[in-house]
Amino acid sequence: MSAVDDPVAVLRGLARIHQRPPPVVFGPVPRAARSGDQNSAIEARGLVRTFGDNRAVDGVDLNVNAGAIYGFLGPNGAGKSTTVRMLCTLLKPTAGQATVAGYDVVDDPGAVRIRIGVALQEAALDERQTGREILDLQARLYGLSAADRAASIARAVDLADIGDAMEDRVKTYSGGMRRRLDLAASLIHGPEVLFLDEPTTGLDPVSRAQVWDEVRRLNGELGVTVFLTTQYLEEADALADRVAIIDGGRIVEEGSPTELKRAVGADVIVVDLPSEAIAPAAAVAGTVPEVDAVTQGRRGITIATADGAATVGTVAVALSSAGLHPQSLTVRTPSLDDVFLLATGYRMSAVDSTATGGGAAATGADPQHAGRAPASPRSGPP
Repeated sequence: MSAVDDPVAVLRGLARIHQRPPPVVFGPVPRAARSGDQNSAIEARGLVRTFGDNRAVDGVDLNVNAGAIYGFLGPNGAGKSTTVRMLCTLLKPTAGQATVAGYDVVDDPGAVRIRIGVALQEAALDERQTGREILDLQARLYGLSAADRAASIARAVDLADIGDAMEDRVKTYSGGMRRRLDLAASLIHGPEVLFLDEPTTGLDPVSRAQVWDEVRRLNGELGVTVFLTTQYLEEADALADRVAIIDGGRIVEEGSPTELKRAVGADVIVVDLPSEAIAPAAAVAGTVPEVDAVTQGRRGITIATADGAATVGTVAVALSSAGLHPQSLTVRTPSLDDVFLLATGYRMSAVDSTATGGGAAATGADPQHAGRAPASPRSGPP
């Protein structure tokens, strides 16, 4: 991996740039009274975006505390990127209201823009420019003086250790290099809120874990609020203070990863079954008193219970008495995929593996019970 391909070097080096106040862009910005909660970096109420008859975002409510890492989790097409584009003032909401860094995204978009950094899934970089020219342009757009501009770019080049490619034109960069340059450009002005849209897509597991460490450090040491969209379940679990799960343009669950997993149950029993036995097995398992919820999948059922070790035997006996013979029964602690399954009726890991062609290895999630199947809680999660 070349220096410019190292995402950790980019983030570590540019972290120091955050230590000065954000500059004023294009002259004084109207300092209207902040319209949001001073303790909230991002607020949204009833946010809607339609494209023709398609409601891509359908009534999203958000409240992201200042200084938090907030995970926005969902499969491709769920509405993640559309929501981010509205919060970044790149798309106007069809309905609803949102504030970022205390300013309304529709009424005061200029005040929002100077306070945010954005690294979208598709980097919009001029291939004819060099890496240094890209950073210089970004610094100019944010109104840095000549001296501040030179110092910021020098720190970026020196501390991120990407000098060997800074004078090359972007058209010669690999996909990974372009992503790192885009991250550098999003951080150069020291934003209050950093939007990262699928930041580790395409990275190997080691590089992904290193990026996680740097995101934590930027947040912990510098207080930057991070709004992270991802389809990687383990990424949201590892990084986010709170997670919102979006499906079909609507938020279906919200809370800390620990809270969400606890709501599923203390334990999960995964039962592999022949396809014809899945529905009958779900009905039988739902009659067991210790079972809190049962969800059907393509290859079996998932059971939420307070005590998996004590309940698994009871479930096995009940299934056997009904003439149903599981291929396997496994007890484990809940995952965010179980949360997603209970909320939507299908596993996000199955959608991700279809989209990436990588199966469980691509997502780090269990694909055992894939597909859209109805959730059938016995009494709802505790």
